[in-house]
Amino acid sequence: MKMAKVRVKEKLLKWLATPTFVLLGIILGAVIGALTACFGDISDRLSAIRDANPLYFIPALAIGGAAIVFAYKKWGRWTERGMDQVFAVGLNKESDFPLVSIPMAAVSTWLTQLFGGSAGREGAAMQIGSALSYNISKKLPFENAAHVMLVTGLAAGFAGIFQAPMAATAFALEVLLVGHLELGALLPAAAAAFTACKVSSMLGFHKFSVDLSSLLDASGFSASIFTNEGALDGKFLVKLALMGVLFGIVGGGFAKLLGLSQNFFAKKFPNNIKRIAIMGVGISALLLVFFQGRYAGLGTNLLDLSFGINATGDSAGIANASAAGTADLIGNVAGYDWILKFALTILTLSAGFIGGAVTPLFAIGASFGIFIASMFGTPVALAAALGFAAVFASASNTLWAPILIAGEIFGFNCLPAFFIVCTVAYICNGGQSIYKQKKIRIKI
Repeated sequence: MKMAKVRVKEKLLKWLATPTFVLLGIILGAVIGALTACFGDISDRLSAIRDANPLYFIPALAIGGAAIVFAYKKWGRWTERGMDQVFAVGLNKESDFPLVSIPMAAVSTWLTQLFGGSAGREGAAMQIGSALSYNISKKLPFENAAHVMLVTGLAAGFAGIFQAPMAATAFALEVLLVGHLELGALLPAAAAAFTACKVSSMLGFHKFSVDLSSLLDASGFSASIFTNEGALDGKFLVKLALMGVLFGIVGGGFAKLLGLSQNFFAKKFPNNIKRIAIMGVGISALLLVFFQGRYAGLGTNLLDLSFGINATGDSAGIANASAAGTADLIGNVAGYDWILKFALTILTLSAGFIGGAVTPLFAIGASFGIFIASMFGTPVALAAALGFAAVFASASNTLWAPILIAGEIFGFNCLPAFFIVCTVAYICNGGQSIYKQKKIRIKI
């Protein structure tokens, strides 16, 4: 009799698991969407203050860095690893994910942005989502609840900050294990991602988006080439593949050099406060020398320049740039922008500043795309969009999320091009990833 009751209970829990996860995904999506919208809005406001007064804030980067390290030692000692903590929990290496990581990640990212560190903010957003959802999972009686809810929180955090729910779902499903999709978490992750996106948008958080088709039409290149059967010729497909190789090298190189740089400076300056303070002084000097903060912060300024987006949010700058345009300066993007953003982001993250690398990778990819556009005779708007997605694919060692985020941001008319370039970049990244604790795919 007892065995029968146990079996009935097990079956009941199994049937209830997915509906419960989905319901929790919707609730968590709403909460995390609101939190990430608030977090992102404050980040934008602090960045605007810094941009208006670069000479006041960028020189104090070292002070801000020292404050970050001190705060972690004082209040968040076990949460200072950032996204590495998420991967440790997600890969069952650890079981503790303190909720204090939420305010610590948010405030540390704000300080990094205010004082000009070249870093992203998606890392903090995903920590907010995953820490909250993982701790709630401990109250659930379902098998594998912790893992499913962690993935759900990752999706919600990504969707709330980027407002790209399909990409967020794919990213959360594929990022923990290379070459493996966590399909058991698909429905709750999707529910959380779409809810977080909607709530974030309703609260007025700005989404970066570009009408790529209009830019291409204005330059005399129709996006319909990708949707008309037989319109694509072999020569153009080869160009796309070769561009994918270059984007793969840039993204994989970024991930490799980031790991080497972090290890080098950790050995050079074992004391965290000394490391971030000394490097902060050097980074702030470089940020001021190179055009008074052009490479500070997220890199959204480079994205706006790459797609000719003015202060009102209209795309205009490169609409008339043709495939024959120069790579040195198109839409006010210089040929050296990508490499300087590349280097300063690596230095910022190696010093110990908090935030992430994804948004800077978008900027690096877009500006590098413009740099190589004339080499391949490709419209600069298309090259920038391809670089945006493909460098992210290569550096993060993910495939489906970059393809989908390209569609959600630039429109799905050019999806075949994004698929080709991102796939090649993913293959050519040398097995590297910006996420250190991720399992790299087995070489065959």
